[in-house]
Amino acid sequence: MSPKIRCKHCHRVLVTDPRVKNQQYCGRKVCQQARKARWQRRKMSADADYRKNQQDCRQKWSQGQPEYWRRYRSRHPQYCERNRQLQKVRDAKRKARRLARMDASQQINNMIPGGYYIFPVTADLAKMDALMQKIYIIPEGCINPARSCKRGLDVQQKGDWLQCDLLEVRNHDAYSPMPEPGS
Repeated sequence: MSPKIRCKHCHRVLVTDPRVKNQQYCGRKVCQQARKARWQRRKMSADADYRKNQQDCRQKWSQGQPEYWRRYRSRHPQYCERNRQLQKVRDAKRKARRLARMDASQQINNMIPGGYYIFPVTADLAKMDALMQKIYIIPEGCINPARSCKRGLDVQQKGDWLQCDLLEVRNHDAYSPMPEPGS
């Protein structure tokens, strides 16, 4: 006698068919539809070719039925109302996501690692006096600065550029163009 299992969809007890290996669903139509839908969801997420083929088929059908959605919406006003309500929720989530993406750390440390021009602070500034330097940000609580820096940065040089030149660069916004002489 075949073992008894519960259908994954309707949870009824059924006797398995020995011809169906790993049977999980009963033969009722709704359960078979659920099995097929589950298979399609998995196939769509795992197989790019299948997904592309399904998309092409939907697009081809849609081009052959240009009035379908207009007629559907006119015959189903509750669908339109539900969609309006859901769209309001989606818009609110999108707006909240934009607000949440703002980087709070910019207010604390507005300096971005990268290349900066370092100028001597004098009135007779010429463009050839500009010096391009690469700046690495070393965390404030760092015990050994050499570990948090990229290779090639000597600990002996750290005191020279970090305490002097970095203070000059902090006065200029990283996104603004180079300051005019005398500003």
